[in-house]
Amino acid sequence: MAALCLDFLGFQEALKKMRDVDDKIIYALNALPTESFKGQVNSESTCRDLYAKLQESHLARQESIRSCITISASNLKKLREKRETQPDNVDTDNQFRAEQRKLRVLQAELNVEDIIKERSYKTFNERCRSYFHAGQ
Repeated sequence: MAALCLDFLGFQEALKKMRDVDDKIIYALNALPTESFKGQVNSESTCRDLYAKLQESHLARQESIRSCITISASNLKKLREKRETQPDNVDTDNQFRAEQRKLRVLQAELNVEDIIKERSYKTFNERCRSYFHAGQ
């Protein structure tokens, strides 16, 4: 994923694919049976599997975003040092500003990730609370 940090559009596309589990949680939860068909599907197993997928997906995305933040912050530090030694270099100044914007967007992605995570677990708990309790 570190290579994707350098290609920001590629990174955003990868994040979008990684968020697929969250985007499709409603469809996955619709597979749970209603009261009249409860005995035909193992709802506990379905909920347990979905919970594991959600956890794995959230952790992977958060690690990826944090990794890119670390790389971007390191690049920004190097550009700041280069900028101090070459204050009249327009290219360095432009690179510095671009890296600053990139870092801000990456930090905002962590906030977006928290919102997505909260929404997904809320939806999960509404449908699976009768069948599965996290931490069991």
